[in-house]
Amino acid sequence: MSQIFQTAKGVHDILPEDHEFHTFIKKVIRHRGRQAGFRRISTPIFEYTDVFVRSIGEGSDIVTKEMYTFEDKKGRSLTLKPEGTAGVVRSYIQNGMNQWPQPVLLYYFEPHFRYDRPQKGRYRQFWQFGFEIIGESDPALDAQLIQLANAIHKDLGIAHIFELQLNTIGTKESRKDYVGTLQDYYAGKERSLCEDCKVRINKNILRLLDCKEEDCRILAELAPPMKDYLDKESREFHDELKEYLDEIGVKYVENPKLVRGLDYYSKTVFEFWDKNEGAQNAVGGGGRYDGLIEIMGGQSTPAVGYAAGVDRLIANMKREKVRVPSKDELHVFVAQLGREAKKKCLVLIDRLRNSGIKTMGALGKGSINIQLKLADKFKVTYTVLIGLTEVREGTAIIRNMKKGTQEKVKMEKVVDRLIKLIGEQNLDKYTPGEVSTQ
Repeated sequence: MSQIFQTAKGVHDILPEDHEFHTFIKKVIRHRGRQAGFRRISTPIFEYTDVFVRSIGEGSDIVTKEMYTFEDKKGRSLTLKPEGTAGVVRSYIQNGMNQWPQPVLLYYFEPHFRYDRPQKGRYRQFWQFGFEIIGESDPALDAQLIQLANAIHKDLGIAHIFELQLNTIGTKESRKDYVGTLQDYYAGKERSLCEDCKVRINKNILRLLDCKEEDCRILAELAPPMKDYLDKESREFHDELKEYLDEIGVKYVENPKLVRGLDYYSKTVFEFWDKNEGAQNAVGGGGRYDGLIEIMGGQSTPAVGYAAGVDRLIANMKREKVRVPSKDELHVFVAQLGREAKKKCLVLIDRLRNSGIKTMGALGKGSINIQLKLADKFKVTYTVLIGLTEVREGTAIIRNMKKGTQEKVKMEKVVDRLIKLIGEQNLDKYTPGEVSTQ
């Protein structure tokens, strides 16, 4: 017996039902993004490894444990992208976007890859969308980005289950003294740390503050507060951001332990946590990364971004029993009997589809009864029947599958009659030749 293949660990098929959620989320992202002036960008699935090492940081969990890295045939190190911001920043620099009107507003909706421990809502190939605002430093932009994320959650029907966690981690320069203070605080306490934090303490000690392990959390609660070490500008920037959030009615929870896991963040950091499950079911987060473009070889350029996991959003939408509109339902099933009827059927199916009527045709050799049972399985409202008599008379029978009624219609009138029955508002029309060549 041949081997039955399965997906690799940590990846999954996106079946038609979940694609309905993907399509709906993508539509919401596109609509909200366009409203706010964002334009879509797509960066390659893989980049040179240094793009991520330099941007994310050598001591981050992503770089040390989670990247899918390989060599090409010339020995160059490449990595499947584990997050979106690094590639967008590389593109900003490479394509001279600093010459565009600033700030540059970009969004993406793409697959990413991390060698992570698979669990609910977390996969090794996962979809993320993100928004980046590059070229301006203003807490009002941070507030607008947070408001945009909040609006998307409302559109998806799940805003009520999340709360915004907000913090400021200041500038890289202002954190130097605090890092030294943390090193003094954790000295001699290494035994109480989890295995990951025993590594982080020498590479990225700030990550110890938001570790989820119980012993690490207890130590973090007793650690010196970061806010006491931040520069005046960062504190004022954060206070102004909170004023804007208050003004637009976005509620938040101040979380002084929130630092996020990427080295490039500065000042504002935020995440959306589940009100009941906390950070274990965070759907997205972001923050300001004012120094990243310079680190990547560009000019000093301020920026702020946000990214969210599509798989986790879908899981929460299902949990909340959110129903999304589907455009996959068929309008019409065309059944036929005999070769001559099949010829007429092929022409009619093409005319129906070009008129915006979603149509399936039974082109096998089954009896009319078998085809009608198939039409039932596809849950169509109308079935068109074409047999030997109909071919001879130049007619077709339109059957209402829900009411059990039917009518005979001239073949040339079938399309117009079905358009009237289905209703113009339900048609999925496509007009060829819409693309301008001017």
